[in-house]
Amino acid sequence: MKVTIGGPLKVAFRPWVEGLENIPAAGPAILASNHLSFSDSFFLPAVLDRKVTFIAKAEYFTTPGVKGRLTAAFFKGVGQLPVDRSGARGAGEAAVKSGIDVLERGELFGIYPEGTRSPDGRLYRGKPGGLARVALASGAPVVPVAMIDTEKIQPPGKVMPKLMRPGIRIGKPLDFSRYQGMEHDRFVLRAVTDEVMYEIMKLSGQEYVDMYATAAKRQIAEAAKAEKEQTKKTK
Repeated sequence: MKVTIGGPLKVAFRPWVEGLENIPAAGPAILASNHLSFSDSFFLPAVLDRKVTFIAKAEYFTTPGVKGRLTAAFFKGVGQLPVDRSGARGAGEAAVKSGIDVLERGELFGIYPEGTRSPDGRLYRGKPGGLARVALASGAPVVPVAMIDTEKIQPPGKVMPKLMRPGIRIGKPLDFSRYQGMEHDRFVLRAVTDEVMYEIMKLSGQEYVDMYATAAKRQIAEAAKAEKEQTKKTK
């Protein structure tokens, strides 16, 4: 991936990076990033010397046919790990276990605490079930990461990407060892998640919205549907 995709990405888009020294040279660490674009999972690994493993829905790896096999090979090549997301609780447990497995191997585990891409470029409330539980169960440090302007490269509805320089700002590792063994305390999980999101907000400069991105997407979709229906009635 770093040679076939990462190299050309760096040449074409020339992403700028701050704080590379905050990535541990060895050993486990969690990279917790905001999520603006599909390309986030490519730009971040491309600028690092170490491999980063993210999680992705299992369907990307199990689709039949030639296209399915190519998709599976692509996602494996870029460091994505399949997770069966059938059932909310099952999906959460699978993601936590996958993250812990990666960290136990002494590798880097990438996660998006918002749970989905931001619908409007703002930073949304982090979900406590994944990031915090993995951090407390593994004892690995959490490195906050801010992707800058990646959503502007290929906005929704645009086929051709725009050649511009996105940015990546990496913060200092956060130590949550004081909460070790408390990964089932929901108040602790919330506190850990909010602390990480605050650091991401400082790094990214994004406006913070105290609601989940999934809820915001539903509101946007419902508003668009209502507007469409109103337009039909007017006509």
